[in-house]
Amino acid sequence: MRTYILKRLLLMIPTLFGITLITFTISHLAPGETPIMAGDKTGRMQGRITSEQIEQWRRLNDLDKPIQVQYWRWLKRLVRLDFGTSFKDGRPVTEKIGERLPITMTLSFTAMFLVYLISVPLGVHSATHQYQLSDRISTFVIFVLYSLPSFWVAHMLLTYACGGEYLNLFPIAGISSPDASEMGPLQWFLDRVWHLVLPVFCYTYQGLAGLSRYTRAGMLEVLRQDYIRTARAKGLAERVVIMKHAFRNSIIPIVTLLGGLLPALLSASVIVEQIFSIPGIGRLGFEAVLNRDYPVIMGFATIGATLTLLGILMSDLLYAVVDPRISYEPDKS
Repeated sequence: MRTYILKRLLLMIPTLFGITLITFTISHLAPGETPIMAGDKTGRMQGRITSEQIEQWRRLNDLDKPIQVQYWRWLKRLVRLDFGTSFKDGRPVTEKIGERLPITMTLSFTAMFLVYLISVPLGVHSATHQYQLSDRISTFVIFVLYSLPSFWVAHMLLTYACGGEYLNLFPIAGISSPDASEMGPLQWFLDRVWHLVLPVFCYTYQGLAGLSRYTRAGMLEVLRQDYIRTARAKGLAERVVIMKHAFRNSIIPIVTLLGGLLPALLSASVIVEQIFSIPGIGRLGFEAVLNRDYPVIMGFATIGATLTLLGILMSDLLYAVVDPRISYEPDKS
């Protein structure tokens, strides 16, 4: 197992290299002039910037070099885990990502936990009650949720559940109240949960819909196998047949989806965090793209790619846990 994990970690290096190379090339070849756009956004240089200052700024940030030289210098800094400094405010990119990554990870892992907690039992129930009323209702609700884009749902929730002319159930933006620093631990926790209910819902509902359908399809396929009929013929309790014989053998597709769920949630964070004004890494990446802030864009892309590769590795390792037939030990025969 250790040898397999080591090989997979080494294979992540060329994969990560390819991802960063493509991202770096596309972001730098996009139309637009970074110093002028950054000056317009911050207002610091607008109206006072000269062509000499622009050239000096370009030399300082290596933007006057060929793109392959820029990438090589960025790559050398990456070895030291140095993503450079932001064009927007001059702060180290590592520091900015370190401030915002925990918020996005909290949202993403909470959503992943809820997705699996709800969708797996729901999929199993639908499979064991196929074509019954509960299966038809859950199928209808799931398809409705799956068809709703998250940005539309987020705007509807802000309109109808966050004050104004309608219900005032949840705060409209942010992750905590202005006086959160004066609250006790329990009150602070409840205030944070209150702020994150709607964003977590927007993260969760589409993943819930997809995973429950995969669970249902996997269970239905297993329930038609001969060994399930044999288990029932032996007089085993239905609960034992479902949970011990059927569910365990249908769990591999669920584990496979685990590898793709985390990058999907990170992608969704770009939209959800922007709409709910959450200071996470998704909003940071969105603002960096608007400002042509190349160091932040590359930092965001590198962190996202690394988490995606680690998620795929984790799902591959879980195969050996849920299915004894899969082994990553060297064949000694």
